[in-house]
Amino acid sequence: MTALRTTLLSDGSSDRTLIPILDWLLQRMVLVRALSGTQWADLRYRRRQPLNLEERARLAVQDYPCELLFVHRDAEDRIPDHRRVEIQNAMRHFGGNPPAVCVIPVRMTEAWLLLDERAIRIASGNPYGRRPLNLPPRASIERIADPKGALFQALRDASEQTGRRLRDLRVDERRHRVAELMNQELLLTLPAFQALEAELNTTLVANGWA
Repeated sequence: MTALRTTLLSDGSSDRTLIPILDWLLQRMVLVRALSGTQWADLRYRRRQPLNLEERARLAVQDYPCELLFVHRDAEDRIPDHRRVEIQNAMRHFGGNPPAVCVIPVRMTEAWLLLDERAIRIASGNPYGRRPLNLPPRASIERIADPKGALFQALRDASEQTGRRLRDLRVDERRHRVAELMNQELLLTLPAFQALEAELNTTLVANGWA
């Protein structure tokens, strides 16, 4: 069975935290193809950096060949549908080959990682800690102003470290561990994730992969 090759083109290197989440979705939904694991399109090595999203997508497909391209843009302060149109416009010159699926977390990716307190505690290196993390309610997780700051602070609080050990805690790296450990089913209630799931399902069905 030929493996379905998938590539993630993201806003930045930290957003490769999306890969465990995307692979989990694919494992749930792809029925007739094996999966090779989503590769992250790392364009940082290029001497001349691409100028816009269309050029980034072209280079991502060229350097990381795939049958399905995930294109990530954080919504930040923009309406998610505006980001979706931006991605669709950039992908027009591909003529649907490969098909592209929009990945648009509200605000930024880190918001999704705030859902799982257990994963945050384990990733902090202190799985049995008791310090309250003051995580936002699930219903408001996509509306908080600074998800990255909230996640980093939660990792620091969960570690219960002080002084130099706290300063040396690489929370920017530990967020990737949160993504690997989290219970992805918690994401299924979030509107932005539901939009991703629906678009991915439509694309998989249209191509005979689901």
